[in-house]
Amino acid sequence: MKHVKIYTDGACSGNPGPGGWGAILKYNDKIKEICGSQGQTTNNRMELTAAIEGLSALTESCDVTLYSDSKYLVDAINNGWVFNWEKKNWMKNRTEQVPNSDLWKKLIKLLKEHKVEFEWVRGHNGHPENERCDKLATKAIGSNTKFNQI
Repeated sequence: MKHVKIYTDGACSGNPGPGGWGAILKYNDKIKEICGSQGQTTNNRMELTAAIEGLSALTESCDVTLYSDSKYLVDAINNGWVFNWEKKNWMKNRTEQVPNSDLWKKLIKLLKEHKVEFEWVRGHNGHPENERCDKLATKAIGSNTKFNQI
């Protein structure tokens, strides 16, 4: 099974506001950059979208290390919160639905297709791929498109 490293980031101009996401996929010496945008959204939705789009760009089942500066994303997976939310039919309690459940459902489906390990990296701390993903995400804001950089 191929081992792919995926670096992701999401950005929002205002929260909520127009948003963008970016992802870098690395396999051996091959690098692919992708990014896209949405209109009215939140930073958390863009962080989730970056991970979903990065994993969706894979053309076969892979062993993946996914790096993100989003504690929301990484902790929800690594601490098992998302799987508990799924068991509770996406309800936090009797009256409150889990935010972004539509995206969490998409992500869980992708996690069944790939073996994914999530790693948190500190954002805006000089990590080259995280800095590049941030640039991709902020550049994409307002573009109303999804595109490949390389």
